[in-house]
Amino acid sequence: MQAFDALNRETITARADVKDAFGEAVREGLSRAPRELPSRYLYDEIGSLLYDVITRLPEYGLSRADERILSTHAASIVRHLPDKVIVAELGSGSGRKSRPLLEVLAGRTTPLIYVPIDISPTALNNCRKELTGVGGLSLVGLERSYLEGLEEVSRRRPPDHALLVLFIGSTLGNFERDAAEVFLTQIRQALQPGDALLLGTDLEKPAADLLPAYDDPLGVTAAFNRNILARINRELQGTFVLDRFQHCVRYDDLHRRIEMHLRADRPHTVHIRGAGLSCRFEAGETICTEACHKFDVDELRVMAHRNGFRCEAQWMDREWPFAESLWLAG
Repeated sequence: MQAFDALNRETITARADVKDAFGEAVREGLSRAPRELPSRYLYDEIGSLLYDVITRLPEYGLSRADERILSTHAASIVRHLPDKVIVAELGSGSGRKSRPLLEVLAGRTTPLIYVPIDISPTALNNCRKELTGVGGLSLVGLERSYLEGLEEVSRRRPPDHALLVLFIGSTLGNFERDAAEVFLTQIRQALQPGDALLLGTDLEKPAADLLPAYDDPLGVTAAFNRNILARINRELQGTFVLDRFQHCVRYDDLHRRIEMHLRADRPHTVHIRGAGLSCRFEAGETICTEACHKFDVDELRVMAHRNGFRCEAQWMDREWPFAESLWLAG
């Protein structure tokens, strides 16, 4: 455990190039046709707080379904795992959903090394606060991208410990389907045989159930969506006028996904000094900020095999169809 003790004493801060990466992503995404912005940049300090509110809204059943599975089936999930594990969570957020599983694991293995990996320092701070009361837990936060953090954990883990990767929530659905396959293969390449991935995915359901979850009547999701423009203004000296962009949501039957867009309500030009970019928007033109793909359970088993895993078990919520799948590295 010495490698992790040393890491825990380090001050983990954002790398100097984070702002440059944001500017490059904005420049590239807004220069495309159609325009888009990477959904990961929705989660700055304000965005993370707004998202936490979204997860508590009655229309957004996804997070509660995920929490029900992890709370109800934590002991069952742990029974499929080796005795000695280190836990790395990709995109931990506040860590609230992971807590029941971590409590069961910490009761079996002390100390339990838990490494939340997130690009948001706010999320990591909230995670540390949320999990303070879990006895036997040693938390080591990494402000890193998913794969960079996972590779660091894999390098430092003791040879007699398996690695359990948590990718819960439904973040895999934010990837384009081909990109999701590439990402899963990259996760597998960072693992050793016997390591495990617990993967959360939202399942297909009627569009009438999905649309209110991404366009709530209180307007919290709209504020969350527009915040990415406010972030560009704050961090990149942008000139977006937020009221000129309307939050809009649509379901794409062909690709089985919800899409979030920001739609310009009039012709105008936006200047973004920190990205070296000026954009001319026409009335009705949109920026895609997030795509949330949905899956079915049989598809997930096939995906596991295709990416070097074996689907060991699946747990599903029936109230809001959602799945947690435990994949073992072959």
